[in-house]
Amino acid sequence: GVLILATAIMPVFDINTKYLAVAESPGPMFSKLVPKQSETSKILYCIYIIFTVVLFLLLCMAGMPWYDALLHSFSTAGTGGFSNKNASIAAYDSFAIEMIIAVFMILFAVNFAVHYLLMTKRHREAFSSDELCFFGGIVLLSTVLITLNISKQCGSPIDSFRYAFFHVASIISTTGFATTDWLYWPHFSQMILILLMFIGGCAGSTGGGIKCSRILVLLRYIKREIRVTAHPRVVQIVKLDGQVVKDKTITSILLFIGAYMAILLAAAMIISLDDYSFAVSFSSALTSISNVGPGLEEVGPVLNFSILSPLSKMTMAITMIIGRLEVFPILVLLSPGLWRNR
Repeated sequence: GVLILATAIMPVFDINTKYLAVAESPGPMFSKLVPKQSETSKILYCIYIIFTVVLFLLLCMAGMPWYDALLHSFSTAGTGGFSNKNASIAAYDSFAIEMIIAVFMILFAVNFAVHYLLMTKRHREAFSSDELCFFGGIVLLSTVLITLNISKQCGSPIDSFRYAFFHVASIISTTGFATTDWLYWPHFSQMILILLMFIGGCAGSTGGGIKCSRILVLLRYIKREIRVTAHPRVVQIVKLDGQVVKDKTITSILLFIGAYMAILLAAAMIISLDDYSFAVSFSSALTSISNVGPGLEEVGPVLNFSILSPLSKMTMAITMIIGRLEVFPILVLLSPGLWRNR
């Protein structure tokens, strides 16, 4: 949000924002919706505001008090997950409210360029997005698997779907809202949610995590390497949305994922000094770098991180900032070489 605002305002002062946008772009490839980056930023802000207003109106119509609706609209739009209720969205016990928020969490986790294509009636181009299909497939598969896995606990198929879809949307969008304590779910369902924390939303969305586009390119790169290893003479290229992904881009994605995992493990090591279980230490670090919110066991969806030491809390705070700013800008800022001879 801050980056988009900067790229919208800075051109007024004759400051070129192209390289700023490319450096901060969460996807493997940077592209603009219109020729001017400042105009692209304004379009994205308009889409963001329109969605937020529509969400606010729908929540009010569903029976949520206007102040709560305003707060949860902003929290959903930014995939922040902040609620003025201790029980989060469960406090309203409303199927309509849960489904409205779940749908908008998904919408805000989708690349905003797709929304722009839909608004300009370029439907074929929008729905042919490889990342959108990948993201939609993950949401659908995860929802179906969790629905089936928790069906015995929930009693009815509707309740199973209700809880499964909401929490899949909440975790993959890295929002972090909750309507039930999913720590009582089978471990299979919990594992799916942990994997969704890694994946996160789409590039160009308000979500955190590694991002679907990076995961998709990684999987296609692995497929290419397996094919090349089996057939050394074959020429295999990696494509995304019909465009060839350059080796330099693939390298940058691999470096990002490597740095992401290194920071995650380092943060988990520091948090483990509090001597809680592996699940608490690892999930605390993972939920921080992916900007999700809930973790496992003592830091689950209906609990908080107050049990952790000041050192662990400071580590998580720094990790959240690193994850929110897509890792490399912070690493570059902390690099000694940047400040040498200045």
